[in-house]
Amino acid sequence: MKKLSVVSTILIMINTLIVSSVFSKTDDPSLPNVSSEAAIVMEATTGEILYEKNAQSQMYPASLTKIATAIYAIENRKLNDVVTISKKARNTEGTRVYLEEGEQVTLEKLLLGLLVNSGNDAGVAIAEHISGSVELFSADMNLYLEDVIGLRNTNFENPHGLFDPEHVTTAEDLAKLTRYAMKNDEFMKIFGTKELPWNGESWDTTLYTHHKLLREKPYEGVTGGKTGFVPEAGVTLATTAKRENLNLIVVTLKSDTEAEAYADTVQLLDFGFENFETVSIPKESSFFAGDFEYITPSVFFYTHQADEQVTIAVKEDEKLRITNQNGALLSSYQFPVVSASETNLPSNPEDVRPFFPPGISSSIYLFLLVVGLSGLVYYRVRKKQL
Repeated sequence: MKKLSVVSTILIMINTLIVSSVFSKTDDPSLPNVSSEAAIVMEATTGEILYEKNAQSQMYPASLTKIATAIYAIENRKLNDVVTISKKARNTEGTRVYLEEGEQVTLEKLLLGLLVNSGNDAGVAIAEHISGSVELFSADMNLYLEDVIGLRNTNFENPHGLFDPEHVTTAEDLAKLTRYAMKNDEFMKIFGTKELPWNGESWDTTLYTHHKLLREKPYEGVTGGKTGFVPEAGVTLATTAKRENLNLIVVTLKSDTEAEAYADTVQLLDFGFENFETVSIPKESSFFAGDFEYITPSVFFYTHQADEQVTIAVKEDEKLRITNQNGALLSSYQFPVVSASETNLPSNPEDVRPFFPPGISSSIYLFLLVVGLSGLVYYRVRKKQL
């Protein structure tokens, strides 16, 4: 039997989805009845969408913009950078942390003010520190969102989310953004902060997160969240929560009231936790297709409905498929294929090395092996007779 040992790094996240695994707004009474104009539930480990409503429609995000500002700043500057507050930052309208012109603040403190208290002045200070101006920062961040995170339907005109008719995104892009940011420990530490003392030149207080599921009405498993509101956007809400093997992201956009946004979010979290699970396939698991064995070099995750049976198999096209009891595809992974000449290069991380020597088929190899063993047995028998 031929054996292929896949030693390349597998991209764990599987984004091949089918319609039956994505739940959209329908009249099905078992699905959430969401009032917000747009909403999405995404499993953060696998990236699979468990529910969506108008998730690809461009809308105004309000302060959910600050998720992008925060992760961009964390990945492009040091948290101990000292930022000098400008007059423009000082005079920014809306929710603030009351920074003073000339005040010097660390980037980490500004990020806390940005996410915990939704400080628009902190957002402008961060933008000016990184790119020199709000305009240049917005251009830089848009490139980052597209090239690094892969967002395709987002354009931000500022770092805070105050209304601009061209400042738009989608629920799906915000879920992808949040999923990316969640991989950063510093971001999640700030994103999940419930309260902290704030000692500024003109404001000494204790800041409390605006997200009620983190503080006022705690929901089991919530790990972070961001709120937003401008009249044109309505109430916007992003929430992350984890229970056992399920790690959820919920985004709701354009809710009429806070109560509506939170009710939708709780309903969507309940829907995810009650109906789905994420399962892991251990590292070095073997799958056979014809004369070949395929071995996963790292842990492989997929999400499915908790009450459905799944089948995991590799077909002749060297693709690992996970299907439900109806044969519907849930996730898939294409094992890499290399030419015979590449299999002799062990330093190549994309190597797929054959068990048998290159150029020798399994039947010939087994024939030679039998002949060799037969000869060895004959030699030993003859030696004893002599």
